[in-house]
Amino acid sequence: MVTLADIFARHGAAYQQQFGPQLLPSHRQAMRAIYQCRTAALGGHVYTCDSCDHTQYHYHSCRNRHCPQCQGDKAQQWLARQQEMLLPVPHYLLTFTLPAPLRVLARSQQKLVYNLLFRASAAATQQLAQNPRWLGGTLGMVGVLHTWGRTLSYHPHVHYLVPAGAWDGQVWRYGRSRRFLLPVKALSSLFRAKFRDGLKKHDCFATIPAAVWSQAWVVHCQPVGRGQRALRYLAAYVFRVALANWRLVAVTQESVTFRYRPSGSREWRLCTLSALEFIRRFLQHVLPKGFVKVRYYGFFSPGQRRVLHQIVAWLAPSPPALSPPVTRQEAQNSSSLDWYPRCPHCGQPLRLVQKLKPNNLRAPPL
Repeated sequence: MVTLADIFARHGAAYQQQFGPQLLPSHRQAMRAIYQCRTAALGGHVYTCDSCDHTQYHYHSCRNRHCPQCQGDKAQQWLARQQEMLLPVPHYLLTFTLPAPLRVLARSQQKLVYNLLFRASAAATQQLAQNPRWLGGTLGMVGVLHTWGRTLSYHPHVHYLVPAGAWDGQVWRYGRSRRFLLPVKALSSLFRAKFRDGLKKHDCFATIPAAVWSQAWVVHCQPVGRGQRALRYLAAYVFRVALANWRLVAVTQESVTFRYRPSGSREWRLCTLSALEFIRRFLQHVLPKGFVKVRYYGFFSPGQRRVLHQIVAWLAPSPPALSPPVTRQEAQNSSSLDWYPRCPHCGQPLRLVQKLKPNNLRAPPL
């Protein structure tokens, strides 16, 4: 099977030679981590089977969040925690899209633009929700940043899962109808204004064409029932990278071919790009180091758990207890306890016989 590591091993050096001066540190780190993931370069463990004498090597994962081999069980853990926070009301999926003329700036100023995209969209939504004409209270919002299109094109936008109602401090206030949350045209204008005001504080504002601030910005609001399916949809974006290994079809000396499914279609198609263009498209979705792509607002904020308890109690006379947030260490311990290496031949438990130190002789492609 073709993997991203194969592509970086084959074409990483040529990409670095052509784009080295412009290559961001986060891009270098992601390429190196994916290339070395589950190889002797990172060390590992050697197991043996006492029943059939089979020896098996397990190399360490790189744990880079952009690696397609390292995000397996995290999505399910996150999804389980979010499902506990779902309220017994209808939900909406709000989507705020960055206009095309701002995407060049977004590539070069990722932290600035992505943070502003979150702040402006969340602030605009909360401001409109506070208006008694619409809801008259505070919303709960779970936001996830998504940057890629189906062929690895650059399309930054934020999805929010939002319960259909607001909390005014004492009672829960529903919207006008089950299929209406907030007016999207007004929300679009307010989002654009807040983004513009935030960008004015930075020198790059002068490089933005004036027409951007007069065109309509895309905001979409869709009812999603009780929110279960929408949560599963968001969970895929939280821990999924721009392209999984199973979608890769072939890699040659000149090109890379992968599967994609066009919007609105159930049929898979093939896309072939030059190898360097494929790497460029993939790396433009690598996030800056330490950037948080999942954010919580309103009564879903980490510091508002007491308020969330009040809302749950108001909506359900006998609410289930909300469990405390799971720490990263607890999640790692839980996932490690659930994994038992077994022999692929006879199915018996494997015994650890040796720990392998990282092998630095295997050079990364950069």
